[in-house]
Amino acid sequence: MANYSLADIKALREKTGAGMMDVKKALEEAAGDPDKALEIIRVKGLKGVGKREGRSASDGLVTAHVGPTPDGEGASGVIVEINSETDFVAKNVTFLTLADKVIDVAVSSGARDADALLAVDVDGSPLQTVVDETAATLGEKIVVRRLARVAGEHVELYLHKVNKDLPPQVGVLVATDAAAASVARDIATHIAAFSPTYLTREDVPAETVASERHIAEETARNEGKPEAALPKIIEGRVNGYFKENVLLEQPFAKDSKKTVGQVLTEAGGSVTEFVRFRVGA
Repeated sequence: MANYSLADIKALREKTGAGMMDVKKALEEAAGDPDKALEIIRVKGLKGVGKREGRSASDGLVTAHVGPTPDGEGASGVIVEINSETDFVAKNVTFLTLADKVIDVAVSSGARDADALLAVDVDGSPLQTVVDETAATLGEKIVVRRLARVAGEHVELYLHKVNKDLPPQVGVLVATDAAAASVARDIATHIAAFSPTYLTREDVPAETVASERHIAEETARNEGKPEAALPKIIEGRVNGYFKENVLLEQPFAKDSKKTVGQVLTEAGGSVTEFVRFRVGA
């Protein structure tokens, strides 16, 4: 007769994210002791870290934090994407606890990228060790994929849940001057929805613009457009690229008759930088 109950199985599954059979085997090996069973799952998980290296970690969450700059003259924000293999683990309390620790370390350390963040000492071990131990407990590959920072007179944070049952999978940080603070939230939600790549058309690399011009010209010629009309057609299609990819030139989500740039002009302010993360993108 089993010396554990369905409630024990459920509790251990919720704590570790491990599969039903793995939990049952661990409880049987531990004679029903949940603490010992947890240890067994973790040990087996650590042995499997190498085997998980080739797996795809395309689920997970985005977490972020905004606070004052050290001099108190502005605000700064940090955003981190942490990946898991499945959405089951992405909403697990152990994974969420790890995410809280990762963002706390990101804020306190000032790390500028994921590699630097994972090298930060946490209670005598690098953060990477903490991540690996959590991966062992959960039985999935976990990756701290990327980190970014922004700073300005005002920084707005917007986190969006793609699925109400999962943690946020889209995150946006927008830095503005003080005058644009009143519209910063709306612009952050706009960025989440329309995913611009650049702030201004001047930020678009010259080789990208040249490529778009070439594509526009070749497409127009293949369509049989008149030679005299080509310059205007090419310019229109390149402007269409800017309209789709440049934040200030996108139609504003809340009023498509205006561009984001016009909304900022009306507010008398400006966006200085932004970053948008979407899990797996």
